[in-house]
Amino acid sequence: MAAQAKSSTTTQPSDYLLNLVWIGAILYGIGFFLQNAYIIRLQAIEEFGPVIHEFDPYFNWRATQYLYENGAKKFFQWFDHKVWYPLGRPVGTTIYPGMQFTAVFLKNYIFGEKMSLNDICCYIPAWFGVAATFLVGCIAYEASLDSNNMSIFGVMIDALKGRYNDGTSGSAVATNGYYSRANKFGLSSPALECAVFAMGFMAVVPAHLMRSVGGGYDNESVAVTAMSLTFYLWMRSLRSGEKNNYLFGILAGIAYFYMVAAWGGYIFVLNLIGAHAALLVLLGRFTTKVYLSYTLFYVVGTSLAIQVPVVGWMPLKSLEQMAPCLVFLGYQALQYCEFMRKKNKMTRREAWKFRVKVFAAGLVVACVLVATMTPKGYFGPISSRVRGLFVPHTKTGNPLVDSVAEHQAANNQAYWQYLHILCFLAPMGLFIVLFRFGDSAAFLFVYALTAYFFSHKMVRLILLTAPIASSLAGIAVGRVVAWSVSVLTGEDDEPETKKSDKDGSGVSKKSDGKKKKDKKSSSSESFTGFAAIRDGFVEASKSTEGKIVKSIAALVILGSLYFQATSFKTYAWKISAGLSNPSIILKGQTRDGNIIKVDDYREAYWWLRDNTPEDARVMAWWDYGYQITGISNRTTIADGNTWNHEHIALLGKALTGSEEEGYQIARHLADYILIWGGGGGDDLAKSPHLARIANSVYRDHCPGDVTCRAFGFVDRQGTPSAMMERSLLYKLHSHKLKPGVEADPAKFQEVFRSKYGKVRIFKLLGVSRKSKNWVEENRSCDAGGWFCPGKYPPGLKEILDKKKDFAQLEDFNRGASDADYQKEYFENLNNPELARKRAALESEKSGKPEARKPRTITDEEKVEIYSRWENNEDTTLMWKIVTTNAVADLERWLQQDPGAAWLRSADGRGPMWWAFESKNQDIVTLLMKAGVPHTDKDKNGLAPVDMLKEE
Repeated sequence: MAAQAKSSTTTQPSDYLLNLVWIGAILYGIGFFLQNAYIIRLQAIEEFGPVIHEFDPYFNWRATQYLYENGAKKFFQWFDHKVWYPLGRPVGTTIYPGMQFTAVFLKNYIFGEKMSLNDICCYIPAWFGVAATFLVGCIAYEASLDSNNMSIFGVMIDALKGRYNDGTSGSAVATNGYYSRANKFGLSSPALECAVFAMGFMAVVPAHLMRSVGGGYDNESVAVTAMSLTFYLWMRSLRSGEKNNYLFGILAGIAYFYMVAAWGGYIFVLNLIGAHAALLVLLGRFTTKVYLSYTLFYVVGTSLAIQVPVVGWMPLKSLEQMAPCLVFLGYQALQYCEFMRKKNKMTRREAWKFRVKVFAAGLVVACVLVATMTPKGYFGPISSRVRGLFVPHTKTGNPLVDSVAEHQAANNQAYWQYLHILCFLAPMGLFIVLFRFGDSAAFLFVYALTAYFFSHKMVRLILLTAPIASSLAGIAVGRVVAWSVSVLTGEDDEPETKKSDKDGSGVSKKSDGKKKKDKKSSSSESFTGFAAIRDGFVEASKSTEGKIVKSIAALVILGSLYFQATSFKTYAWKISAGLSNPSIILKGQTRDGNIIKVDDYREAYWWLRDNTPEDARVMAWWDYGYQITGISNRTTIADGNTWNHEHIALLGKALTGSEEEGYQIARHLADYILIWGGGGGDDLAKSPHLARIANSVYRDHCPGDVTCRAFGFVDRQGTPSAMMERSLLYKLHSHKLKPGVEADPAKFQEVFRSKYGKVRIFKLLGVSRKSKNWVEENRSCDAGGWFCPGKYPPGLKEILDKKKDFAQLEDFNRGASDADYQKEYFENLNNPELARKRAALESEKSGKPEARKPRTITDEEKVEIYSRWENNEDTTLMWKIVTTNAVADLERWLQQDPGAAWLRSADGRGPMWWAFESKNQDIVTLLMKAGVPHTDKDKNGLAPVDMLKEE
């Protein structure tokens, strides 16, 4: 490279000085952005101290403690009886342990006594956030190198004609018409500039910050770094011009192993690389280099991945991972065909016939294997989360998965919130990549489309867009900035003879000129008209006026980019403050304006730790189990894992069933019940999900109502339905807080209430000591002695006999079929008003007073609702009812909640506007009877009657 730089640059001191300034600016930019990546992630630690955040990180912290104190052997044989009581959980074989081993390695070999294990865990997200930032820069660099000098259209034409282009000749090469600046240290493309700006975006983009702030000790904080490293090494293995680049495929496989150990999202990484490898074949880019890169990656990566206990043989059995395996097998067949083609010197037609025969034989063998192994249950089902990415519903059919907010679909607002200006810059970078195409750059094309598709289906997966959006935005900005700087410094005025010596890939044009003439094809001639126009602009830009225009344009571009970058940085720091809230500690404001820290949750957990017996069992909703065991070190009924749907349903039944029913379940399982109160996302707000999960297994919980619409609030004032009002959860949540609500003092005793009322703890009276002792004495241990799952006590037999194990739609290896349940589940989710009607009718038939009498609404309530303009589920439902002229549904809704007639969306319109617009006279009449005016104005000054005039 040094020799290349020497031959392509002048020896003038001014040029040498400019190159030194350039490399200095590059190094400063890298350092500046990496420093920003670190500082922005420390806000939570600086404000709240080294505190673990959220729920899942407490499980990770507890597992790290266990690994550090007991070593790897005991860790992988750890059966934890403090969770999922009475069943327990084999943690060592059901955890992705990469992050835990990383933390313990840092403690043992890097920091020692200088830093506590807790502090290391809190800082890991920030450290790995910096590493991910640097690696994203490497990805952008690899995709912007000189060797990526083709256009996708030329590549496709070459593929159709059976011609392989090595990047130095052929119709695909884009040697002119795209900016190629003066050669600096062997680079004629602005790859380093692209890398630096990609780092700048990744350093502060909220899509990455949301999983990498200090204290957020979660798998994704490490996994994004592992994913980025795997992607970079895979791209690096495809770089042109070096003989042994494919060896980087081995390193990519090792990096993939770390990714597998760190996060279940490794499936995305594997399938993405497999999809890219398949695309290269379709584009006619299959070569021995590509073959060796993918083969080495897959063999090394899969061989190591199956060593992770939680993964096991799933890479060779799970349907989610079959596609990359098929690509691997296809690569072997293709390489065999290529070997035979060269050996027998086949013509193109003969080669294609031979390939067809080979793949036909392979297809027959594959069909026989699938037909033989499928009935035996060899292939594992697609998980409900993955299935939710492809079904045409916004839900998965599993109420447990659907209850998690992160699994909801993303919208445009979410993209803007987490990507901001990258929403515009990334598509620009993708466009550039299509015209600076190559084997490595093609990966960004596949990554961009795939990440957008999956993130659109699940808001949590916007995290996956951070590296690709930053890379593409960096490529766009890096090239534009490099061009602008070259214009202002006069580098683009380099003599034509100087540029003609080498093309964009560093290949001598003189020595290769004859070869290019010989290879000129009709496909390149098809662009002659475009080339003429382009050359005209190039000539015009060399004039004095053209240079002035270019200089002005460069100044405007740089100024605009500076303004936008400043705005983006300000926005990122602002949203980072919100993302840095640890959630277990809240910030509040008193009536006199003082800012306080609400530490109720840890206060409650500390109380449990200090004031209850070590063998105390705590019943709380599924979400809080990790924190209870991680901080209180007490036994919980369930935690944030989803491995046992039926057990969580039993917990939901206990909490959302009647007080007596809930007590009869709880006394066999728990000594204390912990309740989150205090408004916001407390247990009562979550309780409809709890009831729905319970009903998915215990169908008598909400008979005839699969989505449990009978359990919930009947209005926006928080009035509970009859079923909710009778529930154990409501009794404990509102105990002595609401008039007439009190838990049975013979069964429950309140023993703790936090300072601000966010948490309440009740002691169960009359706990079954017989059941507790039975559980301790009846664990089933295997021959090795460490795998010892527990059993439910006999006292719960009558309740457990009523359960029906939940069958996923995709679980074709199970005999149970729940088609009717799933069908009604989706119908009720898509038409909630119909679900309410069904619930009310079923209540009438069963004699249960679930439906309340119609209520009235005061004038003050009407004004309050009418003046609140917002888009929410109620306004969406109202729009659907009005525009479909569902008069009967609207009548039933207004009977239960007359305030619904006064709803207004964010644009100031409500049901009266929509009724006029849809010309639904019956609904207009119904709304007028409710007193809704038809002369008020919306946001744009239009009244309902104006909807008719617009037509």
